[in-house]
Amino acid sequence: MSAVRTVLGDVAPEEPGVCDAHDHLFFGSPRLPGQELRDVAAARAELAAFRAEGGNSVVQWTPYGLGRRAADLPALSRESGVLVVAATGLHQAVHYDDRTLADLRGRLAEVFVAELTDGIGISGVRAGIIKVAGGFHALDAHARRTMSAAAEAHHATGAPIAVHLELGTGALDVLDLLCGELGVPPHRVILGHLNRSPDSVVHLQAAASGCYLAFDGPSRANHATDWRMPEAVRALAEAGFGDRLLLGGDTTTAAARSVNGGPGMPYLLRRVRPRLVAELGAELVGRVMSENPGRALAVEWH
Repeated sequence: MSAVRTVLGDVAPEEPGVCDAHDHLFFGSPRLPGQELRDVAAARAELAAFRAEGGNSVVQWTPYGLGRRAADLPALSRESGVLVVAATGLHQAVHYDDRTLADLRGRLAEVFVAELTDGIGISGVRAGIIKVAGGFHALDAHARRTMSAAAEAHHATGAPIAVHLELGTGALDVLDLLCGELGVPPHRVILGHLNRSPDSVVHLQAAASGCYLAFDGPSRANHATDWRMPEAVRALAEAGFGDRLLLGGDTTTAAARSVNGGPGMPYLLRRVRPRLVAELGAELVGRVMSENPGRALAVEWH
């Protein structure tokens, strides 16, 4: 039986409902000093605001070593009524110190599998996705090593692999590596940030592989996001790839939270969804937000 692995346990594919398919309740990186998402009360308020707009589930793409606070996620999920999916995996090397990376060398796949099956640390909370990252128009040695470990962990568990594409680039290189060289089925791969590189040719080529395409991180002033998203989504839907699309918010700093005056998680439902409905129709947007995430995240765990 296929199931989505949440921090409260495995659920049926239809249970996630209206889903923010890429976001962060907790996140901290040396690249964003002083802007860490660490406050539990703020995370609770953000989930409540998302729930008030009709949200049912959130996928936290925060991987190993970046302040996931896995032990806090079950209580937040229960209190808010919002299902939460946690991540294992590893981000780009620039987000870690040399000691952390050296400690993980040679045992990445082992760590990923353990966090998917036994739990993250001593929390007992199991991850439901593997998050990895590419570089700008390229895959360096760290990305290749990390993606190889993710593929090994996928083959051992069935887990989906979610990929941060730097500024939306490198999608086809990622697919060549994960699905070509490493044998991961395309429908188990989620490519993130495609809205940041609005290249319709690449979008269509990636979708044709069978992978999922996440348009996430709206309201970013320096990225081609909100105003290009309907056009990109329409082009993919008209080409027959409406069942491959996902939407997310990708809140990565404290200032971006709605409770701190930013757009935050509710923005996806409060502003992005109505705009897409007006331009693309409620039926398609409903499928993208309420059906596609369940299929993308649900696997036969082993």
